[in-house]
Amino acid sequence: MRIYDLIAKKRDGQELSEAETGFFIESVTSGSCTLAQTSALLMAIYLKGMSEAETTDLTKAMLASGKSLDTSAIPGVKIDKHSTGGVGDKTSIILAPLLSVMGVRVPMVAGRGLGHTGGTLDKMETIEGFNASLKPEEMLAQLKDVGGFIAGQTEFIAPADRILYALRDSTATVGSIPLIASSIMSKKLVEGLDGLVLDVKTGSGAFMKTLDDARALARAMVRIGNSMGVKTVAVITDMDQPLGRTVGNALELKECLSALRGRWADDLKEVTLTLAALALQMNDALAEEAELGAMSDFGRRTYVHEAMEFMEKGDVLKKFAEMVDAQGGDPEIVFNPTRLPTASHVHEIKAGSSGVLRRLDAQAAGTAAMLLGAGRRMPGGEIDPAAGLIINKRAGQSVHEGETIALMHTSDEALVKDAEEALMEGISIEERAAASRPLIHEVIM
Repeated sequence: MRIYDLIAKKRDGQELSEAETGFFIESVTSGSCTLAQTSALLMAIYLKGMSEAETTDLTKAMLASGKSLDTSAIPGVKIDKHSTGGVGDKTSIILAPLLSVMGVRVPMVAGRGLGHTGGTLDKMETIEGFNASLKPEEMLAQLKDVGGFIAGQTEFIAPADRILYALRDSTATVGSIPLIASSIMSKKLVEGLDGLVLDVKTGSGAFMKTLDDARALARAMVRIGNSMGVKTVAVITDMDQPLGRTVGNALELKECLSALRGRWADDLKEVTLTLAALALQMNDALAEEAELGAMSDFGRRTYVHEAMEFMEKGDVLKKFAEMVDAQGGDPEIVFNPTRLPTASHVHEIKAGSSGVLRRLDAQAAGTAAMLLGAGRRMPGGEIDPAAGLIINKRAGQSVHEGETIALMHTSDEALVKDAEEALMEGISIEERAAASRPLIHEVIM
């Protein structure tokens, strides 16, 4: 078997066999497949696509390139939540302790931000001492003793994906749904899960700009997960404007800590509790070995009510502090968020006219936050933990000339000019509001 032949086969639109896909990934991992050959096959996949069977085979091969967590000795149902990435997307930090305190085991392997999108680990690492680089045995111990963890990808997790991901980024092949689906699922299925809830974003601040593309990706990942024995459900949520009221690492963590006290923005609350309700329904179904059916409005309200009770009692905040403490972070910051990093410069963005804020574009907000220092232009770049945006006005709200729409936070005042220009490109004030978009588009099982 030769890589050359696989490239030619896929170039001509033919389907690769399971053995051929496995050979490709083994060759990538061992280094016997050159970067030129790997890039050529990635481009052929991008242009010609992959069948359902091929995409599943690719996921399995990438998963097998590393090791998986063996959680079988730990009692309870293990469920994770994964987002495809957005702006102000902070639900994981709320969900991990919420689900954990409600009896779900949460092994959460999260990522860092890149470009206009934020990363869960960057937010968590604004807590002094927090260690996101857990060894497999540390992950298992914390999953057993605390009920969950939030950690980063380590060398044992799908090493083939790290190679392919870097090449996709430099060869304009990121946007392939089979490649995206296999990349995400190979990293999630390594966690020893029983269930997985996927938050697939769509809109300007998402990688999937259209609902059709988001739906195709969601269906591909749900199909892969279920075919590999992990109960998987996807929720398509909107990312046309930032989620919540903050964009940036310490600012978003502060908003999460406020949410854990029961004080949170309506949109963040709706998305988070929708995801929580699905995870709790999945937990009950798996514990009872029952089928996971469509959730009724009554069922959703019941789970949401239970979740809110735990939050109001302070149990979720305490669980988050316990998780932080277990990973070397200072738990006192959870109860005193003023100790988080604070920017030395704050700049107001004011409305230039009166009317209705028709648009506050998520990608523009994410780009502005990145330019302020909150994000990375390239993998491995440094970030300013205090940088970002506080959003004072949402699309659809009335504004008056001179009224503050947003606050820019940064440690370097010289960064404000470019960031303001980027944000203003995504803001429009008109006489009438645009048609509102639903936050929750659909659920795919």
